[in-house]
Amino acid sequence: MAIVEKRLEELGVVLENAPKPIAEYVPAKTVGSLVYTSGFDCRVNGVLLHEGKLGTDLTIEQGQAAARQVMINALAVLKDHIGDLDRVKQVVKLLAFVNSAPGFAEQPFVINGASELLVQAFGEKGRHARAAIGTNELPFNTPVEIEMIVEIE
Repeated sequence: MAIVEKRLEELGVVLENAPKPIAEYVPAKTVGSLVYTSGFDCRVNGVLLHEGKLGTDLTIEQGQAAARQVMINALAVLKDHIGDLDRVKQVVKLLAFVNSAPGFAEQPFVINGASELLVQAFGEKGRHARAAIGTNELPFNTPVEIEMIVEIE
């Protein structure tokens, strides 16, 4: 078993089949040595783990769990796209959106659910630049959407 997948398994994460696009786009695109992913939500077996806005419907902890699930989905797509997560040279950047109620300003803490999983799985190669942006709506009422850029070998 690959090193990164073994670490994920130790964390209780099993990468299921990569989620399929629900509209006209590709889930990942390689340009040179960079892989750009589309934005993903927090679905588990086709159903959102959580729905709603941070600050009214969901706690920061629920938002972190949603962000972690988003990253699990992104890693499943990445694995499907490149074949082996051990090919990841480094995680470059996350662009994260948090479905936020008026006045909610804790987006960075919510997105830590995704960032911490990447560091646990990839070690120092998982440390990345990041933007955590609050927005008033996200598709399908998902609490978090994240896209990622990784460099591969």
